[in-house]
Amino acid sequence: MNFITELIHDKVEAAEAVSLLELEKKINDLIEINKALMLEVHHISYQVASSPKGFLLYSAIVHFKAKKHA
Repeated sequence: MNFITELIHDKVEAAEAVSLLELEKKINDLIEINKALMLEVHHISYQVASSPKGFLLYSAIVHFKAKKHA
């Protein structure tokens, strides 16, 4: 049996929540999970959407890149 191992160079993940505190926790959880994969945050984009009933939905896209070795 052959195993092929390749490094992940780029990864994009999304998170959404009904409050900024909840969104921040989800982003921090994503960061911790991806640290194990040797990925670090390259860029984060945030957005807020409003429903017709007035509810706010916060979302974020987190772009991870492979850590550069010195």
